[in-house]
Amino acid sequence: MGENDGPETAAHQPEYTEQDRREAAATTIERELSVLFARARSFSMTFAAQVHPELDSACYALLLRLSDIEPVRAAEVVDKTGLDKSTVSRQIARLEELSLIERVLDPTDGRARLVQLTEAGRERLNKVRAERGIRLRARFESWSTAEISAFGRLLGKLNADL
Repeated sequence: MGENDGPETAAHQPEYTEQDRREAAATTIERELSVLFARARSFSMTFAAQVHPELDSACYALLLRLSDIEPVRAAEVVDKTGLDKSTVSRQIARLEELSLIERVLDPTDGRARLVQLTEAGRERLNKVRAERGIRLRARFESWSTAEISAFGRLLGKLNADL
């Protein structure tokens, strides 16, 4: 057996192209996003139940979005969320049934109605958001400020590209 007949040495390992490395990185991201989304759904269900025991995670997501853009016309919610009109209509109706949102007259157009959180809805959501923030920050305790900043920047970039 000659010297070169053994296991490959570092000098003889195959070279990976930039495309190979990009593909491997993309595969890792896909896998990790899948895990993250599953965990996010679980957290959303938990936090939704804390806002109201009958609140599902999809309506919870809309409630979070409404809290950032309220008061708003339902048609604008469709535009700002990218959800279809029937989904938004159904979720708004559900949130209204649970007394988490209400419809009020639009002061600029008396014929139109705006959707906004009720006082109880806002209080419950703020309490849950505070708890969610505490839990999230606890996950980042071992991260450096630079890592947290880079992660936030890259998530923002990903969201903008989606």
